[in-house]
Amino acid sequence: MGEEVPLEDLEFEDALKRLETIVRQLESGDVPLERSIALYEEGRRLKAHCEAKLASVEARIRAIELDPAGNPVGEAPFSA
Repeated sequence: MGEEVPLEDLEFEDALKRLETIVRQLESGDVPLERSIALYEEGRRLKAHCEAKLASVEARIRAIELDPAGNPVGEAPFSA
């Protein structure tokens, strides 16, 4: 795979591409058990990384408006 990039520095698109590769490898059934376990663990970390990136972007794009009781009532554009 070449030089390893630390997970926290991996761009969303690159992490997703690697995750898709892992899924294809695991679905093929041609990977030995120990390698499958390692791939699964890597995929789990990549999935969490992608989810965190998406959540961060979503939070930057919109903010949830709450009523005085703390219940969501709508969304407002993010303002810095």
